[in-house]
Amino acid sequence: MATTVHRPETAAREHAQELLRAWDSRPVTGVNALGSLLGRVTAVDQVGVDERVDSLRKRSIKRESKLWALDLAIRMMDLTTLEGKDTPGKVRAMCAKAIHPQPGDPTIPSVAAVCVYPALVPEAHDAVAGSDVKVASVATGFPSGQTFRDVKVTEAREAVAAGADEVDMVIDRGAFLRGDYLTVFEEIVEVKDAVGSAHLKAILETGELETYDNIRRASVLAMAAGADFIKTSTGKVTPAATLPVTLVMLEAVRDFERQTGRAVGVKPAGGIRTAKEAVQYLVVLYETLGPRWMTPDRFRFGASSLLNDVLMQIEKERTGRYQGPDHFTID
Repeated sequence: MATTVHRPETAAREHAQELLRAWDSRPVTGVNALGSLLGRVTAVDQVGVDERVDSLRKRSIKRESKLWALDLAIRMMDLTTLEGKDTPGKVRAMCAKAIHPQPGDPTIPSVAAVCVYPALVPEAHDAVAGSDVKVASVATGFPSGQTFRDVKVTEAREAVAAGADEVDMVIDRGAFLRGDYLTVFEEIVEVKDAVGSAHLKAILETGELETYDNIRRASVLAMAAGADFIKTSTGKVTPAATLPVTLVMLEAVRDFERQTGRAVGVKPAGGIRTAKEAVQYLVVLYETLGPRWMTPDRFRFGASSLLNDVLMQIEKERTGRYQGPDHFTID
C-alpha cells in the first residue's frame, strides 16, 4: 500500500475518517484505518451468489405488481447518452423524453435523471429546468480514468458549477488492481469534496475488476470514501452490469449500513435493455435490501435503450397488445 501523504482536512475527508472509525472501533487512523477496513472485508461465496441469482430470476409476479415495478423502473432511470457524436440537439431531445417519456400519457412518470458528458451539462440543465429530472455528469476522465488527479478533480468541480446535480466518477482501476488502495480512496475523497452537496456515484467498472472479491472490496472502499452511490460500469466495457455482480454490491451495501449506519445507493449500468431484466433487478434489490431501497434515491438504472422496452411492456400489460418499436421516439 502507498505511503501516507498529508492532505488538509476537509468535510469530505473528516466524513471518510468517521466512516473508517465506525467500521473498526479500534483506535486506528489514516492508512492503518484503511488497511483495517479492507482486511475485514469478507470473501464472496461465488457459488452462493450465482445460485441465489438463478433462484430469484425465476420469480413470477402478478400483473398489478408488474405494472408497479415497471413504473418504478422508469422513475429509477438515468437516461443516458455518452457518445462522441453527442450534440446539444440530441441532448435536448433526450431531456424532453426524460420529462415526458410517453407524450400524451400523463400516467407515465419522468425518469430520475439524464446523464451526459460535462461539456453538455449546461444544455441538459436548461432543458430540464422546471421539472423533477436531475442532471448527472460523468467525470474524472471517463471512461478510462487515466489522467492526472488535478484534472479529474477540476472536471468534477466544473461539472457541478455548470449545473450537474450528480457526478458519476470512475475509480482508478489500475491503482486498485495493483493494490494501491490508498490512492483510490484519496481520489474519491477529493472528488467528493470537489462536488460539495452534489451526489457522487463511484463507477467501479466491475468488468475490469476480475473477481467477486475485488468487486466487494472496491464497493466497501468507495463507500468508506464517501460515495453516495456505487455504480457497476461505464457501459464501455464488456461485461457491464450483471445480476450476480449487482447482488455482490447490494450485499456490500447491506453490510456497510449495518456496520456504519450509512445507507448508500446502487446503480447498475450498461447492458440492461429489457423490461424483464429490469424487473429481475428489482426483485434482487427487494430481497436483498428490502423496501427502503425501492426508491430512486437509493437505486438507479443507467440506460439508453431500456426505456422504450419498458414503455412497450406497460402498453402490453394495459391493453394486451404490443406496440411496435417505431411507436416510441428514439431519443
